[in-house]
Amino acid sequence: MPFRRLLPILSALVLAAPAFGQSSLGGAQNVPPPRQAAPAPAPAQRSEARPPVVKPPAKPQATQRNAQGQQQRPAAQQQRPAGQPQAGQGNRAAAGAAAGVAAGAAATAKPAEPAAAPPPAERAPTMGSVTSLPLPRFAALRSDEVNMRSGPGTRFPIEWTYQRRELPVEIVREFELWRRIRDPEGTEGWVHQSTLMGRRSFIVRGAPGTEVMLRRRSEDQAQPVARLRPGVVGRLRACEANSPWCEAQIGEHRGYIKRADIWGVGPTEEVK
Repeated sequence: MPFRRLLPILSALVLAAPAFGQSSLGGAQNVPPPRQAAPAPAPAQRSEARPPVVKPPAKPQATQRNAQGQQQRPAAQQQRPAGQPQAGQGNRAAAGAAAGVAAGAAATAKPAEPAAAPPPAERAPTMGSVTSLPLPRFAALRSDEVNMRSGPGTRFPIEWTYQRRELPVEIVREFELWRRIRDPEGTEGWVHQSTLMGRRSFIVRGAPGTEVMLRRRSEDQAQPVARLRPGVVGRLRACEANSPWCEAQIGEHRGYIKRADIWGVGPTEEVK
């Protein structure tokens, strides 16, 4: 068949070729790729975050006390399985039993006896244990140097040294050859009996700057013989019992002085 007649037939065959993209001649044809289905959308994720897992502590960090002050056990110990003993239960039970026994013994114990009253203060002696003379009584220092000790013996330390001959002192105790004395200022200590003499003396009392009158007679209006300052030491010659006046001598001056103005004689004592 001539080529001109075949040309229309070939054109018709090309147009009628199948859609799979190959011609009857075996050549590749540029056919657009089939459409691909859109991928299915992924499921939407929830934006809400999950709370973290909180684990209970392995050991209780602290114990709590209730309103009554009793100690409470931790929750982990309260929720132990039934029948399972708690650690240390036997020790606590023994301790509780011992405490109960102690409490019972304390309840049955006798009440404490009241404390014993302190012994009464020792009474000052009224008579010397060595001389049997009345205590207290007055005396005077024999020399210008007399040592006062803390106890009746030379082994005791010296506390004071008096340098005033005829200073009046008051004997309050006796022990062998020692005498406990009290001076005009109230200081007490022990001196040897050889440093004392029985001659009576006195010391003028009064505030600094004042004067005490030594009078010719035992009267307030009597003529003054001397004016005495506080601290003057004199010799006590005589005092009538319960009399407000005493006869005294200071150096070459003799007269009368009121008992209330001197120290070295009792308020009602008689001196001869």
